[in-house]
Amino acid sequence: MQATRTVPIVFTYVSDSVGSGFVAGLARPGDHITGFHNFEPAISGKWLEVLKQIAPGVRRVAVVHVPDIAANVALLHAVEAASTSGITVTGTGVRAAADIEPALTAFARVPNGGLIITPSPLTTTRRELIIASAARRSLPAVYPFRFFCESGGLVSYGIDHMEQVREAASYVDRILRGAKPGELPVQLPTKFELVVNVKTAKALGLTIPPSLLQRADQVIE
Repeated sequence: MQATRTVPIVFTYVSDSVGSGFVAGLARPGDHITGFHNFEPAISGKWLEVLKQIAPGVRRVAVVHVPDIAANVALLHAVEAASTSGITVTGTGVRAAADIEPALTAFARVPNGGLIITPSPLTTTRRELIIASAARRSLPAVYPFRFFCESGGLVSYGIDHMEQVREAASYVDRILRGAKPGELPVQLPTKFELVVNVKTAKALGLTIPPSLLQRADQVIE
């Protein structure tokens, strides 16, 4: 956007295009940019639900997030979703990789804890560090994308990245045929996938409910 005000831009993997100042509104982005969100704030209630199902002993949940970015909205919705569940939800802010170990160490000092990992460049690129740290502290965790489970995470619930790229390609095609980017609405995610890592569950001493396994789009053995 800083480089050009004329070349069309189609984005993917953006959490809050309006809050980030990329577009004027979702229905009519305006100017030369449009795209697809990778995150729906209300999904955090689903993360909490999945965590309760897979680890019913959890009474405390830390929402690991990077402060001052759109993923903070996930924390607010998780708090709202937990208000009648008997689970205490707190925010755990991390701004750099060096913050992760101390934050999880402090949280794990009290038993019956679990984690919700919000999407961000930091949590994505440092996912192996987060997964290993959670495992060492026997903290069950819900992650935002499939590749966290493929790296050893317990369970994930989030968008299908490849499907979003295909949808973005359809917007590129329409723009090349003459459509104006600013008139193509920004799309919120509508398709989500549940992935469960059985091996990690066994290592944590957890028994995954059959109902959760039946709903899973992928089960990693």
